[in-house]
Amino acid sequence: MNQISPLAYVHPEAKLGDGNIIGPFCFIDRNTVIGDNNVMQNSVTINYGARIGNGNEFLPGASISTKPQDLKFKGEDTICEIGDNNSIRENVTISRGTASKGTTIVGNNNLLMENMHIAHDCVIGSQCIIGNSTKLAGEVTVDDFAIISATVLVHQFCRIGGYVMIQGGSRTSQDIPPYIIAGKEPIRYAGVNLVGLRRRGFANEQIEQIHEAYRIIYSKGNISEGMKELKATMEITPQLQYVVDFIESSKRGILK
Repeated sequence: MNQISPLAYVHPEAKLGDGNIIGPFCFIDRNTVIGDNNVMQNSVTINYGARIGNGNEFLPGASISTKPQDLKFKGEDTICEIGDNNSIRENVTISRGTASKGTTIVGNNNLLMENMHIAHDCVIGSQCIIGNSTKLAGEVTVDDFAIISATVLVHQFCRIGGYVMIQGGSRTSQDIPPYIIAGKEPIRYAGVNLVGLRRRGFANEQIEQIHEAYRIIYSKGNISEGMKELKATMEITPQLQYVVDFIESSKRGILK
């Protein structure tokens, strides 16, 4: 049974699972689907096109599946997918998709801190932490286990690799490859995320291989020369294959 405050509004066409708690002054629009055991504390807005999984917590002021802040958006029928067991804190805003991709996606077990924004058509993986007031522009991709600190600005179409740590207050208009620390001003490669990798269970040998790979990549005159040497001199393990694939598929180029 759902617990719905008499001070909340739930559109008659909204589809709700079981065990949800919907606090006072929440608003749930039509064309929304909400799974089981979600908590919406109070003053949470679930807009048209939201698709929400199970076990999520939404704190006051969160607004999900908002109209895209994109002048090309012409009211097309798009959605915003939220997975399971996410903590979505105060005043977080997540836009739904546009005609470009049609869907904004947030995976599972993420912590989205107060006042951060995910724009239209972004794809956020699972087990990510995104800090207070960080802003992701349209069509940004964030891979699993990324940590993005507070007040980070990410340009549209950028990709953030898995297991990264991005320093607070940074700005990037380039892709950030996996396993690294990115920081300083202007933002640049600042080493391998040793602490994060150890916490995620990477073996010392794997960490050493990743460290050596980035030493090669960043020690040459340009990234392409470093990539050639990496592939010629190192065994390409699954971890290094991720690095190679990420860099070779980068459309905006990786940070220096």
